[in-house]
Amino acid sequence: MAHILVLGAGMVGRAMAIDLARTHTVTAADVREDALRVLRDTHGLRAVALDIADKARLHQALEGVDLVVGAVPGFMGFAMLKSVIEAGKDVVDISFAPEDALVLDALAKEHGVTALVDVGVAPGMDHLILGYHDATMQVHTFECLVGGLPTERTWPFEYKAPFSPIDVIEEYTRPARYVENGHVVVRPALSDAEFIPFEGVGTLEAFNTDGLRSLLETMPHIPNMKEKTLRYPGHVRLIQALQAGGFFREQPIQVDGVAVSPRAVTARVLFDAWKLAPGEPEMTVMRVTVKGREDGIDKAYIYHLHDVYDPDTGLSSMARTTGFTCTAAAHLILKGLFTDHGVFPPELVGRDAACFGSVVQYLAERGVVYRTEERTG
Repeated sequence: MAHILVLGAGMVGRAMAIDLARTHTVTAADVREDALRVLRDTHGLRAVALDIADKARLHQALEGVDLVVGAVPGFMGFAMLKSVIEAGKDVVDISFAPEDALVLDALAKEHGVTALVDVGVAPGMDHLILGYHDATMQVHTFECLVGGLPTERTWPFEYKAPFSPIDVIEEYTRPARYVENGHVVVRPALSDAEFIPFEGVGTLEAFNTDGLRSLLETMPHIPNMKEKTLRYPGHVRLIQALQAGGFFREQPIQVDGVAVSPRAVTARVLFDAWKLAPGEPEMTVMRVTVKGREDGIDKAYIYHLHDVYDPDTGLSSMARTTGFTCTAAAHLILKGLFTDHGVFPPELVGRDAACFGSVVQYLAERGVVYRTEERTG
């Protein structure tokens, strides 16, 4: 039984702490007492108040810990990862940081650390799928369409954020990179919107976001790679209106003599507007397509995910699909299935068939099932 420290007790961090506590000793840490109280009072877990930005206190909390699981807001993610590596602790992380985690690879090797990063649902499971197939076929096309959505469409946003609104705003403002005919193309986020039907869901709106991340560096041989985010039709125009109106600007403005950041204020307002109500049904929709040539035959593998809120556990679909992928990756380290030192994105982990199979089985045992379709020609 390992001692695991979960950094971040939000929606996803809470799900991971509960899952890991089934077989290990878990301590959850967060600066927010209300988040910690849920884990203590409802689930009986050890939860401690910790400002993760306080490096000295973080290193103190890491003493005696066997593995760290990171689930902090993206703007804190890189610094947290670096601190954990410097402390010599193995870590798995979902903290969608804007920085390139691969620059910490040499540091992780120096400290004998295994760091698995971006191991959520997307990026995460989609990259694992690509890595698995890239090991056995000559891939020429990768596409991921993914989104977390409320089951009920409620005006005006028809959206609820399964994670920090500031991270969603970052997703809506950071330029999107994709690969087309072997060239990296940079387009604005929210661009190239298109309507795509999904069985059991209906028509959704797909638009460019910067989800390829490490694939741009680790999979340069694949000529076509793209990720698009899914929302209900009409969401893009609404968000573009907010952006055009200056609501996402970071530069402070003066309001009654006080300097305030429009983005910070918007994120705070949206925190309430986009917050899922207790027990509110929501879902995760994802379609991953990998095309290429395998054993001399043109093939396409399509992975379909339509996961919904679990009323029995009270865990949201996005918390389950993201969190359980991360806890599955944690068990790869704990069980000795993945032992290399360094910083590894999911696609490099997925190249190992045993690791990929272990993650798929782990998810299925928790009701997160990917339906696989294979086509030839």
